Amino acid sequence: MSTTALVLIDIQRDYFPGGRMPLWEPEAAAETAGRVLARFRRAGMPVVHVRHESKAPGATFFLPGTDGLAFHPAVAPTPNEVVITKHYPNAFRGTPLATWLQSRGVAQLVIVGMMTHMCIDTTVRAAADLAFTNWVVSDATATRALAHAGREIAPVEVAGAFLAALDGSFARVVAADDPRLPGV
Repeated sequence: MSTTALVLIDIQRDYFPGGRMPLWEPEAAAETAGRVLARFRRAGMPVVHVRHESKAPGATFFLPGTDGLAFHPAVAPTPNEVVITKHYPNAFRGTPLATWLQSRGVAQLVIVGMMTHMCIDTTVRAAADLAFTNWVVSDATATRALAHAGREIAPVEVAGAFLAALDGSFARVVAADDPRLPGV
């Protein structure tokens, strides 16, 4: 049994062109996540797909009963892969994710998905608090522009700032082709 699992977070249609909350360059991130997923599948390593379903009043995307909930085809789960539904940015909050991972002896996570500044950041920090060793695949994440203090912060800056904050303290942040990445 592998002590490393791949966790794919919120790579769902609402984040792509035509969706309710399109991100910056989500196609490239999904394609890269798909390559990482293929490596884990070939190696027979555990894979968990996390799907966000909004329950908050006034939510505008990932709404129940919409096509936006569907996984992007590049990372669609197979019937034997685990799918966990979450309702908060933290994939561990209110879900069986930690129990599922721990019951299989998983100690190390490779994390890909969307949004870098929200669900990736929150989940990685929570995973570190739960004593998981974390790897974030930088080119398999996507985000969007944010605004603060009257100025727009470009998506590349948002991603860079959040990934830099995670790197070293909460995770190792590497590109998909980094030979140190587990599952390669």
